[in-house]
Amino acid sequence: MRKALLSAISAFVFCIVTSAFSQTEVMVRSESMNKDVPVTVITPDSYSEGLSFPVVYLLHGFSDDHRKWAADGHVGRLSDQHDVIVVMPDGGYSSWYFDSPVMPEYKYETFVSEELISYIDGNYRTIPDRKARAVTGNSMGGHGALYLAIRHQDIFGSAGAMSGGVDIRPFPKNWHISKRLGTIEEHPEYWEENTVINMTHLLSPGSLNIIFDCGTDDFFYEVNCNLHKKLLQEKIPHDFTSRPGRHNWPYWFNSIKFQFLFFCETAFSSL
Repeated sequence: MRKALLSAISAFVFCIVTSAFSQTEVMVRSESMNKDVPVTVITPDSYSEGLSFPVVYLLHGFSDDHRKWAADGHVGRLSDQHDVIVVMPDGGYSSWYFDSPVMPEYKYETFVSEELISYIDGNYRTIPDRKARAVTGNSMGGHGALYLAIRHQDIFGSAGAMSGGVDIRPFPKNWHISKRLGTIEEHPEYWEENTVINMTHLLSPGSLNIIFDCGTDDFFYEVNCNLHKKLLQEKIPHDFTSRPGRHNWPYWFNSIKFQFLFFCETAFSSL
């Protein structure tokens, strides 16, 4: 018993010693929104060796903030495991990562795809190439990741979503989306133009490495299956996985491991 306990303690200490990523919080200026936006940045232990690294931009869900993925997703260990920088911007309580057509002060598309990229490339040793940038997220952040990557394929080479709101139209009364786009009755065109499932025409085979997944007990399961079917019809290569799970952190904690592996094996390994 004593020997087993000592072995367990030794293994635990070994994990602590070998997981030496660095986590910091920075304030990134957004001129488009006239404010400073908090961002959590994780660099791997190997960052001290003076090399340059690919970056995974990781977007949080509705009502969360820039600290949530580090706290509940424990992505620091993935930064160390895969030698990547992880950048987690604060997307506001309910931005949906749009440049809102009805609220000029909400320009989170511009912030993430332009201002944040410029700051990270200017202040960290990144590989400043679309092939070395991936963006993913959960729920609202899953919508945001695919939305931004599809619209900015010159910036991002890979994109993912976990339980993403990839079609917002079936949810006109939920999660403050109407505050960012106007109501679906008043501005149906905004809802049609800004939902991920209607953007697949912007893709071509191989233009973007895509991975997304959703739990079978998730309220976004049907819209994710619909996106999968549409991409198949349009012959856009992608990885889609459905497995038992709900819209919660136990599911995302498992899912993020596969997404990092996909990005590293599909895109980053050739850098």
